[in-house]
Order: sequence, then C-alpha cells, then structure tokens
Amino acid sequence: IHAMTTTTRRYTLSLSCPDRVGIVAAVSDFLATHSGWITEASHHADTESQRFFMRQELLADSLTLDIDTLRAEFAKIAAPFDMKWRISDSARKKRVVILVSKQEHCLYDLLGRWQSGELDIDIPCVISNHETFRGLVEWHGIPFHHVPVTPDTKAEAYAKVEQLYVEAEADVMVLARYMQILSPGLCDKFPGQIINIHHSFLPSFVGAKPYHQAFKRGVKLIGATCHYVTSDLDEGPIIEQDVIRIDHSDVPEELVRSGKDVEKAVLARGLRYHLEDRVLIDGNKTVVFR
Repeated sequence: IHAMTTTTRRYTLSLSCPDRVGIVAAVSDFLATHSGWITEASHHADTESQRFFMRQELLADSLTLDIDTLRAEFAKIAAPFDMKWRISDSARKKRVVILVSKQEHCLYDLLGRWQSGELDIDIPCVISNHETFRGLVEWHGIPFHHVPVTPDTKAEAYAKVEQLYVEAEADVMVLARYMQILSPGLCDKFPGQIINIHHSFLPSFVGAKPYHQAFKRGVKLIGATCHYVTSDLDEGPIIEQDVIRIDHSDVPEELVRSGKDVEKAVLARGLRYHLEDRVLIDGNKTVVFR
C-alpha cells in the first residue's frame, strides 16, 4: 500500500486535443496497462472550441516504466488524437524567475512561501529594473540582476532578460509587480510561460494611482487578476481572480492596502495552479483544474 504524503513522487499528465469519442478510454487503458495508480483525475470538454482537456496525477513508483520511457510510449497514444501534452515529474522542482520593480508585496510573499517550503520551487534569480531589492534578494541567497529599462534601451534590456531566463533554464517567469511592458517578441517567444498580476479595474482606471481613481468613483470591490502575458497588454488568458469588498469608510490608503493583499494572494494561487500543471490554455481562455 502506498503512503499518500505530500512528498510522494508523482507524475502529472496534462493534455488537450480535439474532442472525440475514445480519449479517456485510450489514456486509461494505457495507464492501466503499465500499472499506473491514478490519485487525481480531471476532465473537461469545451463545447465552443470542441476541445477536450485532461489532467491525471499518478504515483510514480506504481508504474512499470521510467519517466523517459513513459513519455516515449505515451507519444504513440497521443499522435492519433493530435494531443498537446506533457508529463511532469514532481521530483524535479520547477524553476521560477521573478521580475520586480519597486513594489515589494508580491516579491516578499513569494520569497516567504518559497523559504517556508510552501512553494516547492527553485528561484535561480530575480531580475529588476531598479536596485531596490538587491539586499533582500541576496540575503535569501538568490542571485539578483539589475537590468535598467529606459525608452532608449528597451531592446537591449529585454534581450538581457531573455538571456538570463534561458541561462537559468527556467520554466516560468513571474512579473511580481514589474512595472514595465515586455516586448512583443519576448511575449511571443514564451507563450504560457510568463505570469503577471494586475488590479481588476481594467480597462477602467488606467495609469497611475488606480486605487485613488477608484476611491473617487466610490467603488465597492477591490480585485486582482493573474494571467498569462501576451503581446496584447493585460489581455492574456486569465488564470485566477479574486475580490475584497470595501465601503465608503475606506480611505484611498486602505484601498491600496486591500489591493496589495488580494494581489499577492491571487498571484500565489495562480502560480501554484501553473506549477502543478492545473492550467490548460484554450485560445484566450484557460481551463483550471483546481
């Protein structure tokens, strides 16, 4: 009998393909043939896109195949169904590169969750367009790279960001309140690998001091959106959202504080869903198997 603990090694199979009869049967038969013990299973068929989505968690030591052979054999199942798929191994920690500017709350939160083991990840480096958090990041033993961004140096700056990301052999880039607009080329090169957080007022209250703008309009909800970055600013597929209710007694500073609370919580949840292969992209939408 397998001990079901958080440290038990698991493989996660996630896939999407055109919807048709026989997908679940084919995958289930394949896993059963190789003694795969399924601990979590999720399916979804989207009637609009006519695509099918699946996520299966398996006990690694139940399978008769090693990870490389498992992938090679599953490719034979995937091909007839035109599947987009991946099999990840919990024994390999995902590598997360964090980008930040001068707002600290999301960076502090991610570092705290990493240091406590709540986020079981590696952080090969933090990149910033300011020196503000060098001391904090290096105190944690993480390399810090200052890459200034000016109107005249954007191309060089984003080429450097790309270089650092590739050299880090990273799996995902997290914009933890990074207040620069990434180049379309960088966004297009890493689809589904760059995660951002922003307040959920958009497209209202664009620009500086959005919470002060919201205060003047008497809003009653403060929200945040975690999404994948695309070349269309703040319009990529949404991973996670949440709101906090406020009222007439809350001054602008309280709106800012509430906004920071919801932003860091939503970013952490969205990143966790991504790291656990719970997010499958469906055009400009996502399927999230929570």
